Amino acid sequence: MTITCGFDFSTQQVKAVIVDNATSSVIDEATVHFDDDLPHYRTVGGCIQDGLRVTSPTLMWVEALDLVLNRILRNGVDMSKIRSISGCGQQHGSVYWKLGSHKLLQNLSPHRPLRDQLASAFATNDSPIWQDSSTHKQCEEIEAAKGGPERLAEITGSRAYERFTGEQIAKIANEQPAVYSRCERISLVSSFAASILIGGYAGIDMADGSGMNLLDISTRTWDEDLLEYCGGPEGPKALRRRLGEPVLSQSVLGSISRYFVERYGFDPECKIVAFTGDNPSTLASFPTQDGDVIVSLGTSDTVFMTLSKPRPSLDGHVFCHPLYSQKFMAMLCYRNGSLARERIRDKHADGSWDRFNSVVEQHEAGCGGRVGFYYFDPEITPRAHGVFRFEDHRLVPEFRLDPSESPYDPRAILESQFLSMRYHAEAIGLSPKRIVVTGGASGNKTIVKVLSNVFGVPVLQTQQVNSAARGGALRAAMALDSEMCLDERSLLLAAVPDTNYSNLYSAMLDEYALLEREVCVLGQF
Repeated sequence: MTITCGFDFSTQQVKAVIVDNATSSVIDEATVHFDDDLPHYRTVGGCIQDGLRVTSPTLMWVEALDLVLNRILRNGVDMSKIRSISGCGQQHGSVYWKLGSHKLLQNLSPHRPLRDQLASAFATNDSPIWQDSSTHKQCEEIEAAKGGPERLAEITGSRAYERFTGEQIAKIANEQPAVYSRCERISLVSSFAASILIGGYAGIDMADGSGMNLLDISTRTWDEDLLEYCGGPEGPKALRRRLGEPVLSQSVLGSISRYFVERYGFDPECKIVAFTGDNPSTLASFPTQDGDVIVSLGTSDTVFMTLSKPRPSLDGHVFCHPLYSQKFMAMLCYRNGSLARERIRDKHADGSWDRFNSVVEQHEAGCGGRVGFYYFDPEITPRAHGVFRFEDHRLVPEFRLDPSESPYDPRAILESQFLSMRYHAEAIGLSPKRIVVTGGASGNKTIVKVLSNVFGVPVLQTQQVNSAARGGALRAAMALDSEMCLDERSLLLAAVPDTNYSNLYSAMLDEYALLEREVCVLGQF
């Protein structure tokens, strides 16, 4: 049996999975939950929040790596059989290595834990992560420096976002010059993990690097103007040196460090493949075809797809592809996903999904001209905050109901969420032939049926779990075996569209777009 290992350094945990390359199935796994397993870091949800500033202790991730490997070892996995390793990290987070840390990585002793040896390795022990929203000033300045949000999106694949790494670096370079001056290397969470495994600084892969507002996604090189802005007083050359040159996502970075060979029994020939971001890694875990769109229905909702040519917009993201060096990955993010649906369920269906589904099915598609927008938290796509209901194009506080009618909100929230996905997907060039649905809500047949009808395409379901970590393991295998491919038999048909409903939703799309634009004005934040 040939096996590979995938890691996922996510917001709340580190997970490791072992995958059988012959079947692409997970045969073992282990998880370290930061709050529960490493309580001495005092994180809540894996992070520490101070107003708009949100960070995670870098040493917590270091200690978690040793702990998760110990758990895999205790499960009886023969580490010497692992042929290659890759993985992913939460996107946009950054790590600041202190001067001299490269030598520390090269000379790790297998007789001491990583935490003890890397305790002094960082210029700052607090790593900004994707939840940080303290860089509004930097966002405005970086867009202005590049000629506006449209131009920035054209170059980097995204307009400026507070959570993006370039803005975080700019803030540190200008507001914490002492930290920046003693920094030898800047890693993303993904390349930070790979650096420890190879015992040296790992390059930032191009897919995860696309989420920094620093990488030109067309040339796949750092943009000089953006380096100049984000590099602060020390300038672009100093920042380029700290970042290193970006690497292809399928790059083999080298063999595993002696620390892991002697401490855990890895084969010294075990190869480390570039780590990427959690969203690109998830895309890499699915056996998709041309024209497939993946919709993840989780705490937040995510839509992504492979593109041959980039079509950046102000609402979506375009990244370099994690598998194909000449292709791109388009992505939409929605903050108000399952939590918003659950809020409507609790209000109108007594907390019961069965009752919620029944209420949805009691109304026809389109809710008789009613459209609702449910942004309980500030939304990413589009930028708006608040709850807005329209009847026949008029804003109303609540939908009017006859005494015999069930509430419209359960169907309205599904329709508006999925119409938004379709509208913004088409804006960045996504025209799906079929949808692969995953995430917690993907098991709800009523929700999946509405999704199929709104897009007018079949929906396939996967029972796959741990997709980000599994994607890392599969990428590790593919980097060494270009003939390896994923087995599509893991996808099952979940819904087919009703033509009448699909035609109605297509006719609604222009009206939906007009109302959304109105909501963006009403719900500014």
